[in-house]
Amino acid sequence: MQESAPVLCRGIWKSSHQGQFPLTQNVTVVEGGTANLTCRVDQNDNTSLQWSNPAQQTLYFDDKKALRDNRIELVRASWHELSISVSDVSLSDEGQYTCSLFTMPVKTSKAFLTVLGVPEKPQITGFTSPVMEGERMQLTCKTSGSKPAADIRWFKNDKEVKDVKYLKEEDANRKTFTVSSTLDFLADRSDDGAVVSCRVDHESLNSTPQIAMQVLEIHYTPLVKIISSNSWPEEGQSIILTCESKGKPVPEPVLWTKDGGELPDPERMVVNGRVLSISFLNKTDNGTYRCEAKNPIGRNSTEYVLIVHDVFNTLLPTTVIPSPTTATVTTTVALTTSTTTSATAISTRDPNALAGQTGPDHALIGGIVAVVVFVTLCSIILLGRYLARHKGTYLTNEAKGAEDAPDADTAIINAEGSQVNAEEKKEYFI
Repeated sequence: MQESAPVLCRGIWKSSHQGQFPLTQNVTVVEGGTANLTCRVDQNDNTSLQWSNPAQQTLYFDDKKALRDNRIELVRASWHELSISVSDVSLSDEGQYTCSLFTMPVKTSKAFLTVLGVPEKPQITGFTSPVMEGERMQLTCKTSGSKPAADIRWFKNDKEVKDVKYLKEEDANRKTFTVSSTLDFLADRSDDGAVVSCRVDHESLNSTPQIAMQVLEIHYTPLVKIISSNSWPEEGQSIILTCESKGKPVPEPVLWTKDGGELPDPERMVVNGRVLSISFLNKTDNGTYRCEAKNPIGRNSTEYVLIVHDVFNTLLPTTVIPSPTTATVTTTVALTTSTTTSATAISTRDPNALAGQTGPDHALIGGIVAVVVFVTLCSIILLGRYLARHKGTYLTNEAKGAEDAPDADTAIINAEGSQVNAEEKKEYFI
């Protein structure tokens, strides 16, 4: 027995009046499926029932088949019901079917049979592979034979694309439609490997849409990026520069240069594929390093500016305290930082800062100030003691013998070593 296709039924049972009147129902069926037509009578006094097609040809009169059509079969025949089936329904079977109850006068009820045209599997045209980045792509999805006209939707990686063109045309049979939709966009590298799908929705598909898919292949120039292993390179350390390049086709081996020329020291600057390793860094390694990658589509490059910093070391300047005498105190204080630093401290340095530039250490500055103040005080004390020691050498004996003089003139005359006595003494000796 042939398996019937799903039947979609719409409407309600129809009759002119209750009682001895035929009742029918509209039927919707998919092309190629089976339609079941049923006519019922609630009150019947053994009156005959008949089904006829849109051309008013009798299909069944009670249980007797009137039309030679192998697709039409009797389902049930009684005084209260006459049911028939039409298999392998075609679009030409669509129309209004009539159930007649042969009373005086004859009573009839109409049932409309709707046949849905199933859309053909969609096809995507206009695709070429590969496509260069920046080129315009126009993909067209087309399906025929739908009734009513099918709906076409576009998706890119399961995300619906709304900006599309839609076109509907009636087929030659004037019953079905051909529907097409065009997706227009510029090829981008992000579209490489994307799945573009065209989906046809129609009520005849029972919620199972027909889908056509196409995988995009986009060719584009390389995208280049340099990654450094050391954010604060110092003299004596090593650094590894990795050149990451992505393109389609896959880029050829990269080319490393320094300041527009070849690498100056091949013994310390070793290239291994996309990796440049520089050992025992020094100031001569400062400069601009360029990584260049190319493929048949084009080439691209990027740069990395290397600045080698001094080893972190602090030396305080000499402090000199001048004096009006020959006494000079000179103090030199040298402080060297510990070679053990935390990973966090190293990672927080600014790679663009000048060499040797570090954050303030308040404890270190306080210690330095204390030392300078102490040295200054010691210098002042030594200078004071020196001046006090030599101050007595300026006292003379010119006032000896003048302590008991009644006035200044007598004191001068009586003073030992006065000019008068000196002259008398000089004359005495003569």
